[in-house]
Amino acid sequence: MAKLTKKQKEAASKIEKNKLYSLKDAAALIKVIASAKFDESVDIAVRLGVDPRKANQMVRGVVTLPHGTGKDVKVLALVTPDKEAEALAAGADFVGLDEYLQKIKDGWTDVDVIITMPSVMGKLGPLGRILGPRGLMPNPKTGTVTMDVAKAVQEVKAGKIDFKVDKTGIVHAGIGKVSFGAEQIIDNAHEIIQTLIKLKPTAAKGTYIKSIYLTSTMSPAIALDPKAV
Repeated sequence: MAKLTKKQKEAASKIEKNKLYSLKDAAALIKVIASAKFDESVDIAVRLGVDPRKANQMVRGVVTLPHGTGKDVKVLALVTPDKEAEALAAGADFVGLDEYLQKIKDGWTDVDVIITMPSVMGKLGPLGRILGPRGLMPNPKTGTVTMDVAKAVQEVKAGKIDFKVDKTGIVHAGIGKVSFGAEQIIDNAHEIIQTLIKLKPTAAKGTYIKSIYLTSTMSPAIALDPKAV
């Protein structure tokens, strides 16, 4: 096991063992224990009482964080020529079609989100092996396959994220930066937690929100009290 650095030990010492923090206290503490020289990302991990192997217990959705993610999201709009100006005006970083399809075939995936149109999805099928594992394949359910390209680009740039429960039953999401105010972190965390509650599958039995942890890039995790949230 890797040894903890002096800063990591100091951060860990400020977190009470076995204590479940309120969201308010955790948001304040995450800012105190962050010690990196860069602006660390703040992440949330929610363990759900579901069995992701069963289709009727899969939890997936989108949420627009009130204060964005704090990250400059790079968007590729794969659109026909008549939609290019619209996508550029909305803030897309890369706009085009065939030339970018070829770049992706050649291994280029230096983007965070790909937005496209229904008529283009057929061309993306063969790229599934490249885009799928990286979470880049557009999906109508997340609003990344649409005719309203401008709206989709604007929403992603404003802080719209999609999430999906992993095979262990956990939803991971970036909800901001350490430079955010505590209230901004609280608002963003509350938004995704409430969205998860609304998405509770009817087939899920027992405790749905089992545990919640807040962490930053270099800090130990802070356990939240699910009942308080």
